[in-house]
Amino acid sequence: MWDEAVTKYDFGPGHPMDPVRLELTMGLVRAFGLDRELEVRAGRPAGDSTLRLVHREDYVAAVHEVSADPGVADGSYGLGTADDPAFHGMHEASALIAGQSVAAAEAIWRGETAHAVNFAGGLHHAMPGGAAGFCIYNDAALAIARLLELGAERVAYVDVDVHHGDGVQAAFWDDPRVLTISLHEHPRTLFPQTGWPEETGGPAAEGSAVNIALPAGTGDEGWLRAFHSVVPELLEDFRPQVLVTQHGADTHFEDPLAHLAVSLDAQRAVMEACHELAHACGADGRWLSLGGGGYAVVDVVPRSWTHLVAIAGHRPIGPETAVPGSWRDAVYARTGVVAPGRMTDGREPGWRDWEGGYDPADRIDQAVLATRRAVFPLRGLLA
Repeated sequence: MWDEAVTKYDFGPGHPMDPVRLELTMGLVRAFGLDRELEVRAGRPAGDSTLRLVHREDYVAAVHEVSADPGVADGSYGLGTADDPAFHGMHEASALIAGQSVAAAEAIWRGETAHAVNFAGGLHHAMPGGAAGFCIYNDAALAIARLLELGAERVAYVDVDVHHGDGVQAAFWDDPRVLTISLHEHPRTLFPQTGWPEETGGPAAEGSAVNIALPAGTGDEGWLRAFHSVVPELLEDFRPQVLVTQHGADTHFEDPLAHLAVSLDAQRAVMEACHELAHACGADGRWLSLGGGGYAVVDVVPRSWTHLVAIAGHRPIGPETAVPGSWRDAVYARTGVVAPGRMTDGREPGWRDWEGGYDPADRIDQAVLATRRAVFPLRGLLA
């Protein structure tokens, strides 16, 4: 999914959410010729009735108001804050990004495609009644809500952004039809200070919210071990009809806003795992993948999300592949930064399987154990 106008989602100079990351990602997709081999669609902006599937009517009205006149933003509804400064056209740009994810979900459910990607999406912090964490409308939650409206009975959401997927969890906190799984840096050390293992869902949906909170400094092996020790078993049990995944690139060791130490190669490995899980765990391959955070806007984000597009399109790019020189030239001309030369960080990530045992003194294993003990019994699984 792509519309050039998504780059108008712009909080202004100096803000970490620089829309150049979207422009450069699409440029790299084109440099590899993926746009010629895959179908590129542009969805319509989400209308107010669609936005109200998740967001309160008064909040949508407030976004309209500050979009027309940013000067009236006073911090109410989270609009006009340092994280979410008001800008002219805020509603239109936000609704367009949401519309891409909703249109992708509709195409998947109707059988027009098995996989779809909206790397401009993944704005997982927006709450039903307010903006938060650089996010105005929660496109991930809206896509899931639309799937439910169309008749889906089980949708799984897996979020591997470095920040907790709090807005999506909140939207479906008491809905057993949606399983939300978030793998993130521990809330003790990172925004939004939620996503504790004990957050397991509302009274009508106990065990439907899953949180794996990892210590700062977690690298490839620990990150992959945590993912594979929790996610596949839960998806196999839940048997989703559609898998929605969020691939924020801010887990990377170069990201300036967080404290994990994950490589591009490990991010790619999780993308491949999500693809495989969409085919293996009941979704019949129905997979919607989204972008998210990521603030190393030249070195990391474009390569990470180009891998995502390539994997979803069944045209994976080998890690050792050279980055096209034409794109590197364009990046330098656009940003003055020398772009990386290959589609890899030079790592070959692996992990230890949980079935081989665990170390109760290991911080990663402690995090995994906390999650398994909090959630697995609620789902009738052995912790």
